[in-house]
Amino acid sequence: MGRSIAGELLENGHEVLLIDKAPTAISVERVPQAEWLLADACEITSLDEAALERCNVVIAATGDDKVNLVVSLLAKTEYAVPRVVSRVNNPKNEWLFNESWGVDVAVSTPRLMSALVEEAVSVGDLVRLLRFSQGDANLVELTLPPEAALAGTRVGDVTWPEDTALVTIIRGNRVLVPDRDDALEVGDELLFVAAPAREAQLEDLLSVRG
Repeated sequence: MGRSIAGELLENGHEVLLIDKAPTAISVERVPQAEWLLADACEITSLDEAALERCNVVIAATGDDKVNLVVSLLAKTEYAVPRVVSRVNNPKNEWLFNESWGVDVAVSTPRLMSALVEEAVSVGDLVRLLRFSQGDANLVELTLPPEAALAGTRVGDVTWPEDTALVTIIRGNRVLVPDRDDALEVGDELLFVAAPAREAQLEDLLSVRG
């Protein structure tokens, strides 16, 4: 998991340091552009050696929720890392991954896979893709169904619920940054950042005409 994330980030021009305490996990030849540190990320001395205070983002991506929580808490409280992303392996532990444990964004692998399946088969239903812990907001998706009340309506003419922002329209192979003059079309995949309390209101707004 860590090597895969590192590879993606390096391709996008970021500097990456990988920390692992298992010698067998250190595979410099697989991600040669990254820096590597053989150490226990749950130890303050290891994080001092990694100079974590210089990092813009820390990603806790191990297969152990306890480890991910400890790394997240240390990164935020001891080193004031601006952005902490943490992997949730067991959905039962999801409630722990919040700002109290230093987590800005919690990524639940089982929930994300479930959401992607829902997103692929659901039209007209709101699908929660990602939870932003610190901001108490979610990334949600809805595919505009046939006969939707807002089909043909300009983005700027829609009164969106409070604490809700339309961030992207996916139309066929195109990714559109919403403009107030863009008209919504049937089949558009709409991505919003919305407060959880507004999700039902948003889904109702985008529903089929009654």
